[in-house]
Amino acid sequence: MRNEPDKVDWVRVMPFAILHLGCFGIIWVGVSAFAAWAAVFLYFVRMFAVTGIHHRYFSHKTYSTSRAGQFFLALWAGTTVQRGSLWWAYHHRHHHQHSDDPEDAHSPHVHGFLWSHIGWITSRRNFPTDYSKIKDLQKFPELVWLNRFDLVVPILYAASMFGIGALLEKFAPGLGTNGWQMLVWGFFVSTTALFHGTACINSMAHLMGKRRYKTDDDSRNSFILAIICLGEGWHNNHHRYQSATRNGFYWWEIDPTYYGLKVLSWTGLIWGLKNVPQSVLDEGMRAEHEASVAAAQASSQVRPEHASSLRHVLPAAAAIAVATVNAANTQIPQKPDSAAMHKDLTELAHELDRKAPTAHTPAVSTDTDNAR
Repeated sequence: MRNEPDKVDWVRVMPFAILHLGCFGIIWVGVSAFAAWAAVFLYFVRMFAVTGIHHRYFSHKTYSTSRAGQFFLALWAGTTVQRGSLWWAYHHRHHHQHSDDPEDAHSPHVHGFLWSHIGWITSRRNFPTDYSKIKDLQKFPELVWLNRFDLVVPILYAASMFGIGALLEKFAPGLGTNGWQMLVWGFFVSTTALFHGTACINSMAHLMGKRRYKTDDDSRNSFILAIICLGEGWHNNHHRYQSATRNGFYWWEIDPTYYGLKVLSWTGLIWGLKNVPQSVLDEGMRAEHEASVAAAQASSQVRPEHASSLRHVLPAAAAIAVATVNAANTQIPQKPDSAAMHKDLTELAHELDRKAPTAHTPAVSTDTDNAR
């Protein structure tokens, strides 16, 4: 299959299509505050499973756990409906090995944005799991079973959503929800949003954001994606050093997945969280400093042919602008009216009209200024 050309296998992707079509169920089941907030909550709980379990444990082994803990984590990750953890780990490791190269299954630079976001997962050639690339995981038969029968956990999860909704309808009718509504919002809507949030890392994290480290690919750091994907948006950091438990290398880079894993480590479920080496942190700070210096130099540079003239023009223009603003805002003191002033100006105006009618206005204006 891996040697076949990229094309959509419509039979194998039917469950994926049904997942999206199920979102239209909101037309019939409606919405309640409880169901909507449950969908949001379940999005983030399972996004943590994608980022903290599929990615940072099974793909990169950035921390340790027991065999029982590993199985529990795989069950949790199975609720994300992103196939088995072993399939996920194989493809992600393959991505790092060939990032933004022709062999990368979901590079937006090679295959385009739409294919990198959603098309690649529908292709027959990307269905198999190459167990030779995940030998550290294939030795656990329970993980292989969950990977082979990757629909079992999603079906149980969907059934639990329906059951919870039915129980709430009976015992807590004030919440205004029911089994079908919880199935649509807690499973279909939340899971579809979860998929597209995860897919943003494949499609957008190689197009949007800044590059701190000079890696061989076009990975980028994005605060927006870090919020959507609980810290995965610090993608350039991750591609520079994949073995760290945290993707937000510095304290100001928000990484909720790391915070959650840190809390889990206090329970004893996981341990051995791996830090970012100081040399990598120093490298990043030097890169930030060099980028700041280069930006400052670029902003201060002026083209030589315009430098001498601008040194004269800019101060003069500034002075004129300031004078104009001051003149417009100046409050001219008002003197008391007097008959003499009006009389003198009137007589002067008649005299100028007789001698030179065209000079009427300037003469009055000039004497008015003098009078002031």
